[in-house]
Amino acid sequence: MFVANRPNNLRITHSLAVFAAAAAFWLAAIYGIQASVSNAVANKERFSIGHMAAFVFKPVWKPAEGFTFEDASGTERTMADWRGRVVLLNLWATWCAPCRREMPALDQLQADLGGDDFEVVALSVDRKGAEVSQKFLDEVGASNLALYIDDTSRAMFELRARGLPATFLIDREGRIIGRLIGPTEWASEDAVRLVEGAINGEILPPEE
Repeated sequence: MFVANRPNNLRITHSLAVFAAAAAFWLAAIYGIQASVSNAVANKERFSIGHMAAFVFKPVWKPAEGFTFEDASGTERTMADWRGRVVLLNLWATWCAPCRREMPALDQLQADLGGDDFEVVALSVDRKGAEVSQKFLDEVGASNLALYIDDTSRAMFELRARGLPATFLIDREGRIIGRLIGPTEWASEDAVRLVEGAINGEILPPEE
C-alpha cells in the first residue's frame, strides 16, 4: 500500500513545490510594485512642491527612446548621446504661447546648472524647421540653449506628450524619472531642487 501511493505522494510534493515557487514569484512582484510606488510617493512628497507641484514621478523609469532629431548643424541625435548626464528634455513649438513664456526660465536653468552633469535639451517639434525655431530662441533671448529640432514631431508620439510644453527629467542612464505637462518656473528654487536631486542621486529609483 505504501509503495503504491509513492507516485501520488511525489506528484503532490511536486505540485506543492510549484505552487510555493509561483507564490514566491508573485509576492516578490507585488513587493517590487509596492516599493516602486512607495518610492514615487516619497519623491513626490519631497520634490513635487511649489512650482514643481505638477511634476509626476514615474513608478517605472523607462528609456527615452524611439525617436531621433537634429542639432543646429543637421547632425542626427538621440537621447543616448546624453548618457552619463542628467537631462531636462523640453518639447516646444514656436506657435505655443506657454512655451514662449517659460523658455527664459529654461534658459536661466541651463545657465545656472548646465555643464558636464546636466543639460536642458530644448527640442523644437515645430514642423517649420530649424530657421524658424532658431529665430524663436533669439527672440526670447535664450542664448544658453542649444538648438535641437524634431520637425516630424515623433518625440511627442513616443513620449506620449498630450500637450506643449512637455518637460521630462531623464537620469544618467537615459530613463525618464518623471514629467510635467504645461509651463512652469524652471529657474525657481523648487525646480533647482528637483534637478539637483537627480544630479546628486537623491531621487529614489524604482525597485529593480
